[in-house]
Amino acid sequence: MHQNYTTEQLQLAIGVPPLQRGREGRISRLLLDSRQLQSPESSLFFAIAGPHHDGHDYVAGLYEKGVRHFVVSRPVDLSTIPEANVWLCDSTARCLQQVAARHRQLFHLPVVGITGSNGKTIVKEWLFQLLHPDYHIVRSPKSFNSQVGVPLSVWQLQPDHQLGIFEAGISRMGEMEKLAPIIRCNIGLFTNIGQAHKEGFPSIETKIDQKLRLFDYADIILYCRDDERVARAIEALGKPLFSWSRKGEATLQAKAVVTLDEGSLIEAEYQGAPFSFSIPFTDEASIENAIHCCAVLLYLGIPVSRIQERMPLLEPVAMRLEVRGGVNDCSIINDSYNLDLTALTAALAYLHRQHHHARRTLILSDILQSGEPPEQLYEKVARLIREAGVHRLFGIGKDIPIIARHLPLEMEAHFFSDTDAFLATQQHRDFHDEAILVKGARPFSFERIARRLSRKIHQTELEVDLSALLHNVRVFQQWLRPGTKIMAMVKAAAYGSGSLEVARALEFHQVDYLAVAYADEGIELREGGIGLPILVLNPEEAVFDGILRYRLEPELYSPALLRRFGRFTRNAGASATVHLKLDTGMHRLGFDADNLDEAITLLDENPQLEVRSIFSHLAASEAPQHDSFTLEQVTRFDGFYERLSEALGYRPLRHILNSSGIIRFPQYQMEMVRLGISTYGIDATGLVQAQLRTVLTLRARISQIKHLMPGDTVSYGRSGLIRHPSRIATVSIGYADGLPRAAGNGRFSLLVRAQRAPIIGNVCMDMCMIDVTHIPKAMEGDEVVVFGQEPTAEELARALGTIPYEVFTSVSPRVRRVYVQE
Repeated sequence: MHQNYTTEQLQLAIGVPPLQRGREGRISRLLLDSRQLQSPESSLFFAIAGPHHDGHDYVAGLYEKGVRHFVVSRPVDLSTIPEANVWLCDSTARCLQQVAARHRQLFHLPVVGITGSNGKTIVKEWLFQLLHPDYHIVRSPKSFNSQVGVPLSVWQLQPDHQLGIFEAGISRMGEMEKLAPIIRCNIGLFTNIGQAHKEGFPSIETKIDQKLRLFDYADIILYCRDDERVARAIEALGKPLFSWSRKGEATLQAKAVVTLDEGSLIEAEYQGAPFSFSIPFTDEASIENAIHCCAVLLYLGIPVSRIQERMPLLEPVAMRLEVRGGVNDCSIINDSYNLDLTALTAALAYLHRQHHHARRTLILSDILQSGEPPEQLYEKVARLIREAGVHRLFGIGKDIPIIARHLPLEMEAHFFSDTDAFLATQQHRDFHDEAILVKGARPFSFERIARRLSRKIHQTELEVDLSALLHNVRVFQQWLRPGTKIMAMVKAAAYGSGSLEVARALEFHQVDYLAVAYADEGIELREGGIGLPILVLNPEEAVFDGILRYRLEPELYSPALLRRFGRFTRNAGASATVHLKLDTGMHRLGFDADNLDEAITLLDENPQLEVRSIFSHLAASEAPQHDSFTLEQVTRFDGFYERLSEALGYRPLRHILNSSGIIRFPQYQMEMVRLGISTYGIDATGLVQAQLRTVLTLRARISQIKHLMPGDTVSYGRSGLIRHPSRIATVSIGYADGLPRAAGNGRFSLLVRAQRAPIIGNVCMDMCMIDVTHIPKAMEGDEVVVFGQEPTAEELARALGTIPYEVFTSVSPRVRRVYVQE
């Protein structure tokens, strides 16, 4: 994909002599994450050390896989990597930035640099949609706008690119001055300023000034004048400006915005000439983003007539892919929203990580309007496919058969003229135990293929946002000392979300332990390819054999259970790893002062049992009124632990903090902590709720709308009485899906077209009815949100007199789980 750098050229960019000189090589890829290795021989690995993971720990393993170029910031054992080129520098992240900045200096082309608080990624993607017929564009993948994301984005630059569009974000002082020479934009675009990341700056004004450092090399800055703070700071820079405004004088004036049935009409004036354009969106953020894009197009000299043609064709930006359960034990990776080389590269990287299936299959359409000759384009695509380890390709379109001559002879490849031809010939039996990436340009309607291959097509679905889940884990990681381990709870099917996909995400992002309630759940994870240690909280004697066979680790909480498991392992001639649960005040399960001596005797009689951890459960860590009791529990735990560890002759891991405890009692982190429902966006303390993201969203659809008159009744028992002319919508969710019957008769409202619609009458087994009289645009087929960002699961729990745990775990297995990831 990139021009190759020789080892000598790399040394010039890195700026330090090699710590060890190995054999000469050529580099085309920058690697930061050992799990994303695809082309070892052409990769340069930067060993970046973070608070919880250190890239230096993976150097030897990468060498064994074929990597021969490394940048490190501390000495490593060179005897384990004898033929490698190794550079030692003060900061591997800074060195990465230097390499990318030097690469950028080789190219002379217009580059748009985008910064601001909100809208950066949307504006970047819309500019690509609007300008790709005119330019061969390179742009930031997804939202790669960080201190390491920007270098990776700019590294994509190639000689045939005609326009660059890169975004940059910062969260603290001094960061933008490192990114500016990497992007080196000659066209600067400032979107807006908000409160995001405000904690990293002493004031909003300072935050604006810091962001504006991106434009140090810019020839022109485009911005909206309507925020006086932004306008004042930009105009003080003394650079040429292109402004727009909805309030007053500007280069581009947005005179009026008219809301249409399915979009907005923006009436504007540029260089004294009035014109208008429409967009298929009505929200304020989209209107602002569209005017930003219009300003860029006008500055680049795109005719108004072309702007008017293209703006109505803007499409929503899908920044995440979906993973669904597929037929015959397949996983369907549905990324059928947009298609270009940048998006394909990211999707194939995700496919490459799906090691739990026997093989990987790609269903790919023609790549439309790439700006490259087809032969050159599909040679690049073939290389990406080879590097991703794809076993089978289905190509759909008139141009994609060109790729055949660039594929390995052993790769199975089939080609079809259009989507209908593919659907007419392919049967469910053609797919079995494979990860299938469905990646197509919008005109090919690949969503039809994704639906055909999905295991469940019930309209009601639970969306599980894995990116949000991992964000929530990182929020709690920030409270931990380096080296503190994390045990993630995935019991009860990961709180209803589906334990296997959640466990895969947690394992990929390197949590240390998983915990399940019963052995069956752990066995499912093992059979799904999960290799992390798994604690079983409720081991039953009937499954002791499965615990040993699947390398699960039981919680032992009583003398009787310890005695039975010890006898079983002795008879099996097996050793086992176990965890001891102490009851320090919860009074549910666990050894206590009355039987601790008996536990010590039994452990002495069973040396085949290795105690990996000793733990307890805080009863009320979220409640300040019970803090004295919590401290008593910790003191009691410390005493029990010392007695046990002295008897064992070694010190197992300790853990007592749950999610609330991590926030309120960080001094008791010990060696490990446990993350539960907070992973899914619920903070019982309320102290970090604003930082957490919604993970689970339950959605249904309107099946039918009826017009009812006063005196009519709705649902069983005629429980919903109509008092005035009403529009009543039937929704495809009932108590068998996870919407409890108690939510009916006005106790709870669902969300339709951003408005609340109360449930009328009793909730039925498979459906419910809502009043949409006040939502005149509601129609059959509309999406209905039961809980998510709005309304929240906490709101539903309050309406039912219960807790979010019960709401999440009540979602029925028949509801399709769709996993999304940015």
